[in-house]
Amino acid sequence: MFQENQFGTQQGGATASLWLADSLKHPSRTVDRPLDWRARLKDWAEDVDLVPDLGQRVGSLTWFRGLATCFGLCATALYLSPGFQPVPGAPEPLLEQAQFDEVRSQMITPLAMGADSGHRMGSTDAVQPLRQTPERPQIELNAQIGSSDTLPRALSRAGVSAGDVAIVNALVGGDMSGGAKAGTRLDIVLGRRASRDRPRPLDHLAFRARLDLGVEINRVGGALQVKRIPIRVDDTPLRIQGVVGDSVYNSARAAGAPPKAAQAFLRVIAQQVDLGSIRPGDRYDIVTEYRRAETGDVEVGDLLYAGLRRSRGKPIDMLKWTTGGRTEWFEASGVGERRGVLTQPVAGRISSGYGQRRHPILGYTRMHAGVDFAARYGSPIYAVTDGRVSFAGRHGGHGNYVRLEHGGGLATGYGHMSRIAAVAGQRVRRGQVIGYVGSTGLSTGPHLHYELYRNGRTVNPLSVTFTTTSQLAGRDLANFRARLAQLKALHPGLRESIAQKAPLAPAATGK
Repeated sequence: MFQENQFGTQQGGATASLWLADSLKHPSRTVDRPLDWRARLKDWAEDVDLVPDLGQRVGSLTWFRGLATCFGLCATALYLSPGFQPVPGAPEPLLEQAQFDEVRSQMITPLAMGADSGHRMGSTDAVQPLRQTPERPQIELNAQIGSSDTLPRALSRAGVSAGDVAIVNALVGGDMSGGAKAGTRLDIVLGRRASRDRPRPLDHLAFRARLDLGVEINRVGGALQVKRIPIRVDDTPLRIQGVVGDSVYNSARAAGAPPKAAQAFLRVIAQQVDLGSIRPGDRYDIVTEYRRAETGDVEVGDLLYAGLRRSRGKPIDMLKWTTGGRTEWFEASGVGERRGVLTQPVAGRISSGYGQRRHPILGYTRMHAGVDFAARYGSPIYAVTDGRVSFAGRHGGHGNYVRLEHGGGLATGYGHMSRIAAVAGQRVRRGQVIGYVGSTGLSTGPHLHYELYRNGRTVNPLSVTFTTTSQLAGRDLANFRARLAQLKALHPGLRESIAQKAPLAPAATGK
């Protein structure tokens, strides 16, 4: 009995505690005052979360209730939207002709009529058109020679007559070896013409024919005369030295090396060492042709010397040298490039080797005097080494065939071409395209039949490789070493200003 009373007392205390907490949370819920509808709606909104976070408790009833609320709000917004129809408005009144003539100067229309602007009056019957308007006595033009362009073509586009273009070309054609340089600026003055049906005559033309020569053409006494203006040019090679940082190219460019020289340097060095073996701290040495005019214009020529001092490994000294009519890179010891190594004449796999085999078309066994390379139709065929084309044309079962003589009793042949890209008597270099893969002659599909001859007899092309290396000796070697020492004695950077040199002789004038 005591326990029951104690339990009942405890249960009553818990109920009282819940009632007290609810009363503190909802003070409007009192026994003595009933709740109105506003209080009940407020209490319900506090108990029910209508806008829960849709990123939490995904898939629960509360989440679905929030999703329904979201869709309901979106649907209500779309339903109550005003739409996208234009808002009606009263149109502006149309301008009368006099008003239009007065405001037209502020419109875009006058841009096609001379860009007249300001307050103007409309024309009346008192305005009469002129039968003839005066012309400008001279027209000054600035033109520029584009890439793959010529001086006569640029002058013709500028309005110079064909007769004057021919005279200009005859006067200065010999001053421009290889034609006018792209980007050359032409200052042109066209004079007054005798009549409207005739072109304007050329009164003045000035341009840069070469880095060291300026040209002016003027009309004197009705005839064109040329005046050549020499320009002082310093042709001292440019030497650039520095330390390799994150890359050789970036370091050389940061030191002032022209892009052309930096790229040529990398190509030469890559033939001697792996560029990946060059480390930060190694020193590079670049010498390139560099012509600088007194006007500030420069011309960057070919790379002359490439040097590299590495912390590990043999130093590299490469000099560009011409011997026997051939220009190549030589080491400081006088040893030149290795060339003449037989390479694969086409990008493809070997489909048939050298030796006896059953012919796929004739049907009997006979000697296969070469190696077949299976390749796609039209693939380029390359010369395996330097040589001279001794035959190029149709050659029996070989179809379109090319034969190269390499000297020393060695020759190569290329058969079944779809098209020949060489002519008899032509000298070709290693890697030059001499034809394209085909299936001419006795052939069952596109491939290259490649033969190698030694003293007129065929040998297995896969068993022969040969290398020729240029070697300087005697006076040629002495001149080579003297040139190398001269370039390595250059001071890095540009030398003194050209303006400090003695002036040149007066310019020669000719007609």
